[in-house]
Amino acid sequence: MQDEFTDHEREEIDYAIALSLSEEDWKGKNVIGMSPSYHEKEREQTSKAQLEEDERRAKALLEEDRKRAQLEEDERRAKALLEEDRKRAQLEEDELLAKALQESLTVESPTRPGGNLIEPHPISPFSGLRICTACNGRIGLGRFLNCMDAVWHPECFRCHACGLPITNPEFSLAGKRPYHKSCYKENHHPRCDVCKNHIPRNGAGLIEYRAHPFWMQKYCPSHERDGTPRCCSCERLEPRDHGYISLDDGRRLCLECLDSAIMDTNECQPLYLAIREFYEGLNMKVDQQIPLLLVERQALNEAIEGEKNGHHHMPETRGLCLSEEQCVTTVIRRPRIGAGYPLIPMITEPYKLVRSCEVTAILILYGLPRLLTGSILAHEMMHAWLRLNGFPNLRPEVEEGICQVLAHMWLDSEIYSSPANDAASSSSSSASFSSKKGKRPDYEKQLGDFFKHQIESDTSTVYGEGFRSANKSVEKYGLKSTLDHIRITGIFPL
Repeated sequence: MQDEFTDHEREEIDYAIALSLSEEDWKGKNVIGMSPSYHEKEREQTSKAQLEEDERRAKALLEEDRKRAQLEEDERRAKALLEEDRKRAQLEEDELLAKALQESLTVESPTRPGGNLIEPHPISPFSGLRICTACNGRIGLGRFLNCMDAVWHPECFRCHACGLPITNPEFSLAGKRPYHKSCYKENHHPRCDVCKNHIPRNGAGLIEYRAHPFWMQKYCPSHERDGTPRCCSCERLEPRDHGYISLDDGRRLCLECLDSAIMDTNECQPLYLAIREFYEGLNMKVDQQIPLLLVERQALNEAIEGEKNGHHHMPETRGLCLSEEQCVTTVIRRPRIGAGYPLIPMITEPYKLVRSCEVTAILILYGLPRLLTGSILAHEMMHAWLRLNGFPNLRPEVEEGICQVLAHMWLDSEIYSSPANDAASSSSSSASFSSKKGKRPDYEKQLGDFFKHQIESDTSTVYGEGFRSANKSVEKYGLKSTLDHIRITGIFPL
């Protein structure tokens, strides 16, 4: 059979058989070892499954987180709603309690005399969170005060003076500080400097008092009518807690003015010499030896009646320049102060005045402080200088005005003098007098300022307006030119 095929045909058949066997062999191997494409597909499937599993797990975690967050949000909202409901319920309860307490309290509306009396609201419903102004603590259920644009625990609203709680519906304010009415009155209501009691309110409910224009002594208006004595020097009313001394002529003298008071003629001589030196320093020397006498009020009034020239005098005359011959009773020995400040009677004697020139004597009221005595003496010395230097009879406002200028100038020289001047002027004084002048207490300087204030603020036509006109001329033209003009014209230069 083999011979039936040609060699060529055999070769082709062998080739086909070999090819067939090769294919079968390859197919057999694929069944046993699997092809590479199969492994890739398997890996792809496995990776895809893993990704799907990861995605599923991630979605599950996200869903779990979302549910947890939603749950927390729900819980927060639930708590907020519960808190809001609780607060609303508490506020409603507070308002109910406040209304109940308000109905149980009766608070009358007080008057407000002086504008310092305030009525707090004892209980007040208040919406929102309440914080005590005093302690900064929260005000919960219960009673609270609503006043002064703030809320308070009742125990925290306290008096600024005593520190105790203010429980009365009425209280007083000083600035922004609350007080019990009694504590406010004790600490801020003015007291009378005379009787030491609180100054009463008038019919309109206002505090009305009087005050000295210089010393600012406050006192009840009634003391101007009830006979309360004044110091004859400083014009202050006598306080009830420490009395003034009584002089023999009925005048009253406070203890401060008594400290430098000049009581008799001999004690006044050093001051008289000092004022003569003051005039000499102004080139206005008085050569005549004019007697200086300290006298009581009655002797001074009698001397005024004995004068014929009719010079103008103040309602309360404390000095006088005499031109007539008279017999005057003068104080020659000072009264001594005993226990309890009674005055042991002074020694006086009559003094016969003889006319040897145009001036027979200068009289000064005894018992006045040194500076007041000196200013009066400087005033009367100017009257003497005018008469002794041939000045014509002047109108009262001209003569009294220029005399007041000299008194004012002397006070200035004493108050504002240097220590060296003090030592020089005190060298001619007695021991007691020089000690007072050499080391002046503060009160004596205040007295000097007061006496100047009296001269400057005098409202009378003769003394007040006369002084202001004379002083204006002296400040403008000087003392000498002003006096020369008065000598010629009888008036002040304009």
